[in-house]
Amino acid sequence: MSGTSLDGIDAVLVDFAEEGKPVLVGSHSLPFSNSIRAEIALLCQPGQNEIDRMGELDRRLGQLFAQATNELIAKTSCPRARISAIGSHGQTIRHHPSRSSAFSIQIADPNTIAYLTGLKTVADFRRMDIAAGGQGAPLVPAFHDAVLRDRTENRVIINIGGMANITVLATGQPVTGFDTGPGNVLMDSWIQHRQSRNYDEDGNWAASGACDIALLDQLMSHPYIQAPAPKSTGRESFHLEWLKGVLTAFTHLGDADIQRTLLEFSALSIAETINNLDITFHRALLCGGGSHNSLLRSRIAALLPGIKVSTTTNFGIDADWLEAMAFAWLAKQRIEGGTGNVTTVTGAASPCILGGVYLPPPN
Repeated sequence: MSGTSLDGIDAVLVDFAEEGKPVLVGSHSLPFSNSIRAEIALLCQPGQNEIDRMGELDRRLGQLFAQATNELIAKTSCPRARISAIGSHGQTIRHHPSRSSAFSIQIADPNTIAYLTGLKTVADFRRMDIAAGGQGAPLVPAFHDAVLRDRTENRVIINIGGMANITVLATGQPVTGFDTGPGNVLMDSWIQHRQSRNYDEDGNWAASGACDIALLDQLMSHPYIQAPAPKSTGRESFHLEWLKGVLTAFTHLGDADIQRTLLEFSALSIAETINNLDITFHRALLCGGGSHNSLLRSRIAALLPGIKVSTTTNFGIDADWLEAMAFAWLAKQRIEGGTGNVTTVTGAASPCILGGVYLPPPN
């Protein structure tokens, strides 16, 4: 899994031998170099020579995904014969689910992954859902429903990566969920722009500033925040150049104040969405990189009064590796002929078997 944060590749080895209880056997992270990160970010916006640059980066990322897989296998000493398949989400570079001709593009060539690992690879998970009229994302709520639903309490899962999304697990009701808006993406982009750091560790820089209500109101007026579900978003809507445009009316603000306001924007857009649902939640479970940001975590908790806030780690699914585990599960669904999307989440006309299967050369 490589998400909108563009920090690197998360690889996990998951044992599904016991139905309903996936076991994380091992994990490995392969960070992106600054040059790879810059190439991906550049492809997320229109530009020159896109097809050539995409083709080259598709192969390069395929090699890196294979490298992450091979390093994980060596790290865990797992015999390759025991591995049924690789599930590769790839790297999203363009996501336009609401256009008349909707599309979503993920790169990291699965042929290259299959060839360099010698393992069956499942990839291209989003496009069948889009073909069925869905948003193509988020896809992880199906996994949340399979492993984190509780019969006695209403839960909301909050995944905070580059973008943030929620999964609603209400007792007696089908799973629903959608992207709420930015998670870490704007905070990461701003600190990279102003301090050449990839992220604001623990929200320390944001904590040194003050939230500006006028700027917060302007950010919250973004059309996506108020749009009805089903919906999904990405860097096409929330990116540094868009933020710079907003900030032209706020030149009096200090950099740390802007960072603090961006953090509040993420927290408020998540919490307000949850509070506007006609459901009394007992528990909110956080996952993703943003779950480590203590200031962001505390602001979300403060904006969700009466709801117990913790992380998925406390309930058996490691918050750092949950999303990668979800794509292992989606690969399992594909290999076994099971559906992977949830129509109440993506808006697709029907449940679909997701992903294409890529086989390595025969021995």
